[in-house]
Amino acid sequence: MATEIEAWTTGPQNDGVFSLEQGQGEEDGSEDLNELEVNGNWTPQEKALHEARLKAKAKRRLRKSSSRDSNRESFSDSVSGELSTDPHSPKGKNAVNDRKSRAGKGRGLPKKGGAGGKGVWGAAGMVYEVEEPDAKDPNYDESSQGDTVYATVVPELDERELEKTINPIVLEYFEHGDTKEVEMLLKELNLGHHKYEFSSLAVSLSLEGKASHRELTSRLLSDLSGKVLFEKDMSRAFDKMLKELPDLILDTPEAPQMLGQFIARAIADHALPMSFLDCYKGKVDCDHARAALDRALVLLSMKREIMRLDNVWGVGGGQRPVKHLIKEMNLLLKEYLVSGELSEAEHCLRDLEVPHFHHELVYEAVVMVLESTGDTALQMMVNLLKAFWQTGLITLDQMNRGFQRVYDELPEINLDAPLAHSIMETFVDLCYQESVITKQLRDSCPTRGRKRFVSEGDGGIVKS
Repeated sequence: MATEIEAWTTGPQNDGVFSLEQGQGEEDGSEDLNELEVNGNWTPQEKALHEARLKAKAKRRLRKSSSRDSNRESFSDSVSGELSTDPHSPKGKNAVNDRKSRAGKGRGLPKKGGAGGKGVWGAAGMVYEVEEPDAKDPNYDESSQGDTVYATVVPELDERELEKTINPIVLEYFEHGDTKEVEMLLKELNLGHHKYEFSSLAVSLSLEGKASHRELTSRLLSDLSGKVLFEKDMSRAFDKMLKELPDLILDTPEAPQMLGQFIARAIADHALPMSFLDCYKGKVDCDHARAALDRALVLLSMKREIMRLDNVWGVGGGQRPVKHLIKEMNLLLKEYLVSGELSEAEHCLRDLEVPHFHHELVYEAVVMVLESTGDTALQMMVNLLKAFWQTGLITLDQMNRGFQRVYDELPEINLDAPLAHSIMETFVDLCYQESVITKQLRDSCPTRGRKRFVSEGDGGIVKS
């Protein structure tokens, strides 16, 4: 009986019951398990139970070890029986609430400087600025952002498009002469850093045009100064033109003198600073540029000094008062009667640039003949009108209007010049012989009825 009890307590258990010592051995390590497996005395149920206990034990070890340990072993290695990182070592001990990267990457610094985490707004004392809504945000709601403002973006003009855009504006301005319209058009353009080139292009076009165009250009630069163009833009434009004078002379031989007049007028109109000329003293090598600067200096050193140089481009264009144009035409005719130079008279009339007002010249010439004495003025005026007629300077319409005005006012002129009717008939006949006027215009010349006295036997009755 005693032998059976001893065998019961010391022998292997085959019915699934384990002793306390055997359970403790399983807790300590896998040596007893390996020894029992070698004996091969386990039933399948016992073997499955022990494997489940080993897996549970491995899971407990994994929970104890820190997941932030880069040297930890995988779960399969722990299950297979290999040793994992010692949780009691200094490297294996990791705080549960440590905020370092759990992926084993990075520099080992806390996230957000230690102020991060779930439900945390940031470090103490941190002030956040108002963030502007991003239109690219998927949650962006346009209706909740207030009133939407649509702005038109005008691209900056490059050098190629600049000249194509500016030239039509300047040429159109030469026709209407409205500086406000040019200002409005320039504000709609984005000239960028090429803004100064507007002045240089306008001056270049006026050099190739008439005196009235140059007068309009000077007036335009004066009106745009301080609004669209500034002193630095004007200085840069005229500096560029001084360097381009050798090329400008090819098309306009008088370009240096004209550019000097532009500079003087701009300084007088306060579009250019007074120190513009001082910057070039002793620094100009080009003869043409030196001539332009000398011309500007001479104009500014006149008695008027900084007064507005209104007559720097002469008198011309339809922008001048009518009385002023009449006065200039009278001076032109008187100078011609003294000098007798037809070319000079033609040049002066062209400089006035009022082809629509040439009938006034015809009227003043005929009246001057009626008020003169002798045949010299009569013949010279016939030659003058003939020259203007042949060159096309005075058209048929302007010639007819001038003579017709004299026909209408002939009774009043006769009060001051008693011989006006007879002189008028002679002058009209000479003009018709030189093909200056038409036969119809000659026949429409008014004539005064001739009075004669009959013989004394008629009793002194005057017959007409």
